[in-house]
Amino acid sequence: MTTPNAKKTIDDNHAYRQDFKYTHDNPYHDKLAGFDHFVLRDEEAETNVGKWNEHIFKNDLPVEIEIGTGYGEFMIEYCQKNPTVNFIGLDHRFKRSFALAKKLDKIDVKNFRYLRARGERLEFMFNESEVQSVFYFFPDPWPKNRHNKKRLFQKPFLNACHKVLKPGGTLFIKTDHDGYFDWMLDHLKEEKRFEVLLQSRDLRKEYPEHFLSQFTTKFEKIFLSQGTLIKSIVLKNIKG
Repeated sequence: MTTPNAKKTIDDNHAYRQDFKYTHDNPYHDKLAGFDHFVLRDEEAETNVGKWNEHIFKNDLPVEIEIGTGYGEFMIEYCQKNPTVNFIGLDHRFKRSFALAKKLDKIDVKNFRYLRARGERLEFMFNESEVQSVFYFFPDPWPKNRHNKKRLFQKPFLNACHKVLKPGGTLFIKTDHDGYFDWMLDHLKEEKRFEVLLQSRDLRKEYPEHFLSQFTTKFEKIFLSQGTLIKSIVLKNIKG
């Protein structure tokens, strides 16, 4: 299946360019500075390329990233259950980031950092083979054809994931949206850098014991209550 606009380039998305600069005038940007012991804003994250373990976490535990952390249900539960990882959540929404920062500041485990940043900047925030896992759950599907180019999952994102993930590193994906799921599959048709470990249009029915079925985000609970099937893809990074 070829999704409309699936081959459209995103050259007009300047966030992928090396010279991209964050510009905004949002009061929550300054409010987030109150959590600077674990929050990095905008370009601050890009000053730690290749140094997350050494300078930020000061250990050699695996680095794992969630793109689009939202309200933080997955991040908080995962960090509490997996204290031996260095977890980095990121989201670009201001008010939601501030609300999550307040919650993160209160939990006991401190094996995380939070970035108010854009997912398109992945390869500018992390060095080659610096990351063990990337989680990409329930992203905005941008369902209208004219907005499809705003979807994160396309070649530049796959290029970045291939670069920053370790050999054998994993990209975990969940979505409620059929159109976006088909879009992802279409972009993977000619992709040789990733091995598909799991592909499902009904994760909870086909893989009830899988890791991905053990965590339920706020949005996921809503989708499940509406009878929406959870689609999922798990990709293993292959490097020569």
